[in-house]
Amino acid sequence: MADQANGRDEQHRLPLEGVRVADITVVWAGPHVTQLLGEWGADVVRVEPMNRIQPYSRGGERVMSKAQAMRAADQGVLQSAYPDFDPGEDPWNRSPSFNAHARHKRSMTCDVMSPAGREAFLRLIEQSDVFVENNVPTTIERAGLTWDVLSEVNPRLIMLRMPAYGLDGPYRGYRGFGTHVEGMIGHHYLRGYRDMTPEATGDAFTADAIAGVMGALAVTMALRHREHSGRGQQIEMPLAEAFLPALGEYILDYTMNGRVAPPQGNGHAAHAPHGVYPTAGDDQWIAIDVASDEEFEALCRILEAPEWTRDERFATGPQRWLHADDLDALLAERTRPHDKMPLFHALQDAGVTCGPVQDELEALACPDLEAREWFQPITMEGVGTHPYPGLLFRMANTPNRLHVPPPKLGEHNEQVYLDLLGYSHEEYQSLIEQGLVGTTYPPEVVPRTF
Repeated sequence: MADQANGRDEQHRLPLEGVRVADITVVWAGPHVTQLLGEWGADVVRVEPMNRIQPYSRGGERVMSKAQAMRAADQGVLQSAYPDFDPGEDPWNRSPSFNAHARHKRSMTCDVMSPAGREAFLRLIEQSDVFVENNVPTTIERAGLTWDVLSEVNPRLIMLRMPAYGLDGPYRGYRGFGTHVEGMIGHHYLRGYRDMTPEATGDAFTADAIAGVMGALAVTMALRHREHSGRGQQIEMPLAEAFLPALGEYILDYTMNGRVAPPQGNGHAAHAPHGVYPTAGDDQWIAIDVASDEEFEALCRILEAPEWTRDERFATGPQRWLHADDLDALLAERTRPHDKMPLFHALQDAGVTCGPVQDELEALACPDLEAREWFQPITMEGVGTHPYPGLLFRMANTPNRLHVPPPKLGEHNEQVYLDLLGYSHEEYQSLIEQGLVGTTYPPEVVPRTF
């Protein structure tokens, strides 16, 4: 294992310090795995080509002008939201969608499809404990980087593979992001609204988010197993199969009762009211969940609607559930004049489960997150200092904070090639001259729209 203690004494070392991870990942699911491993001490070496654009990674597929980026951002296209909307000379280092999950990683440029790049990658595998990839299975096969090959190079290697649907089966070669997988397994349908078609719910990448956490868990379990057995192994974790257990209650309801669940929207199987309701202002909302008669009485008291408690339609939980649409309509009219934050505090104080629906700016200013110092500043040269989402969990006896900024393309080439992989300066220079190693994409491979 790599020694990456960074000067910490033994008592304060992070749990994954000493573990090295080779990373060939795209989009979010795979990068999320290595983000989590890196945050807790692993030395993550991101392997990415510079002689061609790696799709759905640094956002280099389409570079916009500042004016175009501002228009796209107004439409919610985050890939174009460069700092100050300015693409600069290196827009691939300025993508928020990439930088959000790239902290605590190093970057080496290496085209594994070329003979020289493949040789460099195999040297990295010799020095690594873990290899994470979430490409279409045929991509790894074309590169000749399958488990049978890599395990010969390093028998102690742990290889995590994250295809959309599996390494075998009729869908093995199908491409898919989280949102496609969720459509395939029924999540888009279930989270839709009964009076709308599924596309009205918009994109969701829950499968990617879950896969990141599950993938990091699988890697740590395999590392633990290796401590006992001395053996590495391949882990196969398809996005679809990692997410499908989250829908287990609906599957069992069908297999046990023959019932196909309708779209759920904001509904609940037993609670009413249970939904998101308008409040004062433009597009302002509060989420409310009432689970008991006592909570309903408290809700009516705060909203000054005592007549609801005397209405036979709302007298009991089952009655409220049967007449949920009527109750939702009445409730929306009562919440609409209220500011969401005072209403949130009043209902919570009365014992009603609720929460304001916050946008990004409100979350950044949230007094609870601010008091807990959850957002943490990271300074990246050329990008600036910005608050980043913090750690997913805290460990009482293991202090930890974000401290390593996202890497620029090829930023750590010399560290990796010369110090880690043992290349001579002459060999390293040869790779640069071949266009395989560097810190910027050639102009001809970066499509600019201006």
